[in-house]
Amino acid sequence: MPKKARPYSRYAKDAATLLGQLIRKARIDRRMTTEEFADRAGVSRGLLRRIENGDPGCALGAVFEAAAIAGVPLFNADERALNSALASNSAVMTLLPKSVHMPRKKPDDDF
Repeated sequence: MPKKARPYSRYAKDAATLLGQLIRKARIDRRMTTEEFADRAGVSRGLLRRIENGDPGCALGAVFEAAAIAGVPLFNADERALNSALASNSAVMTLLPKSVHMPRKKPDDDF
């Protein structure tokens, strides 16, 4: 049975395409062949081609690893600032509920 095509928003498609182009440009600027780069990133040449073409169905970890190897900044190039933001968000996440549930019954507030 063929895989069902997942719908992606225009924004997500454009973001994936831009990230792929940035990775490809950085790879070419570093004068790395697709074979060298794919070996270093631990992915196949086919997956690297899909990443560089902006396929939004690629594994997130593979795309992030390719971006890291190419030197493409994802959030903040400064590692200390990234770690600080991660710690700050982790602190906020511990305060949030584990899951969100819809109320079962509307409260009767008619006094």
